[in-house]
Amino acid sequence: MSTPVKKQRLDKILGNLGYGTRSELKRAAKQGRMTVNDKVIKDSGLQVDPYQDRIEFDGEPIMYREYVYLMMNKPQGVISATEDRRDRTVVDLLDVEYQVFQPFPVGRLDKDTEGLLLITNDGQLAHDLLSPRKHVPKTYEAHVLGEVTDTDIEAFRQGVTLDDGYETLPAELRILEHTPSPEGTVSLIQLTISEGKFHQVKRMFESVGKKVIYLKRLSMGALQLDPALPLGEYRELTAAELESIGRTADTAQ
Repeated sequence: MSTPVKKQRLDKILGNLGYGTRSELKRAAKQGRMTVNDKVIKDSGLQVDPYQDRIEFDGEPIMYREYVYLMMNKPQGVISATEDRRDRTVVDLLDVEYQVFQPFPVGRLDKDTEGLLLITNDGQLAHDLLSPRKHVPKTYEAHVLGEVTDTDIEAFRQGVTLDDGYETLPAELRILEHTPSPEGTVSLIQLTISEGKFHQVKRMFESVGKKVIYLKRLSMGALQLDPALPLGEYRELTAAELESIGRTADTAQ
């Protein structure tokens, strides 16, 4: 985890927070719109400490921080990316006050998959959570067309072979209920995997002759989806949640 920077140019701080380009901020400084510790600053290139100095722009205090950590309950129909020419992305769902930090989703959920998505600009954290060597567990809830059985539980425990010949690591499969439907039995299950291959959950069930028709991620490592967070909404992580992923509240300030 990187150490928060100390002194920076005033225009760089304000620019990173979305207050304007360097030239726009230079003009704003000449107009007397910036203060540092209650003193009007005409030089937008002044070196200041964003964690110690009191910065105001147009009379409004600036709340600086280096990192943001957001939990999103991702809806279907948006993609896990920072930008896309055709579809809305999860970053498009964020308010501008968060977009200015240039955050990105940690890992990917398919366009038609819902649930827990961590969005941050902390690259080291993303690396730690996504590194194949870390085997960070991820738990999903799924509706599966077909009757999932104890045989499938054992197959997943041993690891299954995907359509490209890849053999998965052992996974924990739990059957929650079976429901009849016009198309056949629908099984409600929970699955915990410790890797993240392309469309892995769907392909694992295809390997045992079944089809995932609904998929939702419930957890990633120690981070669990807030059941009270509405679909399509997001919020900042709590202090306890930050601690669970190896960060502190100070990191997000």
